[in-house]
Amino acid sequence: MVTINNLSINLRSYLKEHNIENYSFEARCIIESVLELTHEQLIANQNAVVNSAQVALIQKAADKRVSGYPLQYILGEWEFFGLKFFVGEGVLIPRQDTETLVSCVINNAKVRRNPKIIDLCSGSGCVAVSVSEYVKNSSVCAVEHSPVALSYLLRNIELNKSEVEAYDGDVLNNEFCGNYSEIDIISCNPPYLTPDDLHNLQPEVRFEPVMALDGGSDGLMFYKRITSLWKTTLKNGGMIIYEIGIGQENDVSDIMTSEGFTDIKFEKDLNGIIRVVSGVYKII
Repeated sequence: MVTINNLSINLRSYLKEHNIENYSFEARCIIESVLELTHEQLIANQNAVVNSAQVALIQKAADKRVSGYPLQYILGEWEFFGLKFFVGEGVLIPRQDTETLVSCVINNAKVRRNPKIIDLCSGSGCVAVSVSEYVKNSSVCAVEHSPVALSYLLRNIELNKSEVEAYDGDVLNNEFCGNYSEIDIISCNPPYLTPDDLHNLQPEVRFEPVMALDGGSDGLMFYKRITSLWKTTLKNGGMIIYEIGIGQENDVSDIMTSEGFTDIKFEKDLNGIIRVVSGVYKII
């Protein structure tokens, strides 16, 4: 007979032995997911008996985790900016770093009247859906080209009962870009890793789609192309707000400045790392 308490102790020990840093938190997440319990229910039912089928499912999930498989993919969902999002293979996992991008977009959108916002390289839709949720007077659309990621984007719009409009499109395509105009804010968390970065990825990240990570030879390809192409879709005084990789702030700032953007600003994440670069495009 295995109780939830016994199972929790054993699972934490198993994950710790296999060098899972946040073993206690991850053990709790796995148990809650398989047993379909809230955190409060888990605490209140420590002496409840877990059947053999459930034990087997939890062990299977733990084995996948120690192999390097991402916890988020095991759970099938993840919280971001106070909202829930479905995730799985083929879509980038929402990260706390990206909440800095969302906060910056929200702060700039709230001072605009009925802002028109487009989120490029939208992936799971975590940025677009979060912005739409917290800027009620906004019109938000999301663009994603990967069929798998687009399916998650659509599911997450439905999950959160969001009014975001999703589009299948290549953000580097001139013709597709030509469909848009008079945009207030473009948000984008593009692929920004270099070949060296890709080679040195943590085991968990290797399971995520390369398409969402590979930023070209210098990690800056998407910033160069998007800034040049999409500035034409902005209204006078419109903005592009980018998430960037560590240490890319000066390069991205230079790209935006060379394309006519002014009022360049940097935003730091909770770890004090510059994570967001924004700029304003004024048509003279």
